[in-house]
Order: sequence, then C-alpha cells, then structure tokens
Amino acid sequence: MKTNSVRKLTIAALLIAMGVIIPMIMPKIVIGPASFTLASHVPLFVAMFFSPSIAIAVALGTAFGFMMTAPFIIALRALSHVVFAVIGANYLQKHPEIILSNKKFQVYNFIIGLVHASVELIVVAIFFLAGNSAGATYEGNLFIFLFGFIGFGGLIHSMIDYNIAFFVMKSLSKAFDVPVFLKAKEMK
Repeated sequence: MKTNSVRKLTIAALLIAMGVIIPMIMPKIVIGPASFTLASHVPLFVAMFFSPSIAIAVALGTAFGFMMTAPFIIALRALSHVVFAVIGANYLQKHPEIILSNKKFQVYNFIIGLVHASVELIVVAIFFLAGNSAGATYEGNLFIFLFGFIGFGGLIHSMIDYNIAFFVMKSLSKAFDVPVFLKAKEMK
C-alpha cells in the first residue's frame, strides 16, 4: 500500500514538472492573446491513464506552476483543466477497453476535447466580460476570438495533445504498468 502511494506521488510529481517545463521549451502558435503550445497538455493526459487522483494532482500542480510564471488568464485556463481531467480519468477507469479501439478512443478524445475547450472558453469569456483583460487584449470580434481561437483552436489542440499522450503511453505500457492499459489487456 505504501509503495503504491509513493509510486503515485512520484508519477504525479514528475508529470507536474513536465507540465510546467513543456510550455517553456516547446514551439508555440500565438494568434492574438490565444496561445497554443505543442504537447502542453500531454502530462495531464498521461496522468489520466493512471488515476483520477493523479490527474487532479497534475491539474492542480501545473495550475500552481502557471500562477507563478504565466499571466493570470493562462493560470485560470490551466486550473480549469481539473474539470476535464476528472471526467476523463474517471471514464477511463470505468471503460478502459476504449483504448483498444482507435475509433472509440477518438470519439472519447473528441468529447474530452469539447469539454476541455468549453471550460476554457467559459473561463476566458468570464475573464474578458468582467473587464479583467489587463495584459491580455484582443482586437476584433470577441465572438470569433472566443469560439474560433479558444473554442475550435482549443478542441484541435486538445485532440492533438491527447493523441501524443496516447501514443507515448501505449508504447510505455509495454514495459511499465499503466493502470488503464493493464485493465484493458485483462478485458481482452
């Protein structure tokens, strides 16, 4: 039992560290105040293959990291990741077999991407509509900014990052115990 706790804590700590470092070193696409960093969500998606508690720890840990290093709106967006992390990790625990079918996994990925983008869109909309846009301004149509860049752009970004995480974890699961992959193999 204690070894399991230490293992979970270690995995969460390593994923939090990666989640804070990746945005510092990976290429970014910046369109106005919207920013998309390749693989920035991968550590959180990886955490979802382990457990809901690890996913929550990584979401909170990376949000805290962004509170220390990024504009407040970015930190709020990172904090909103708790929502899709809990939903997605719990679903994976109950239905690990979806990783065995690319079609089912992509449907799940799309739904998690919709939740992810929607929650971020709500956070950004509230932030801008409340007049808290200091340091984060946009020019043009707020509707296009929110639904085009944050909504649609966030959905695509989420799906790409989750596919990267899936590819990495599918490969690593051959050498290491990854709970969702172990459960899925048992169900074959």
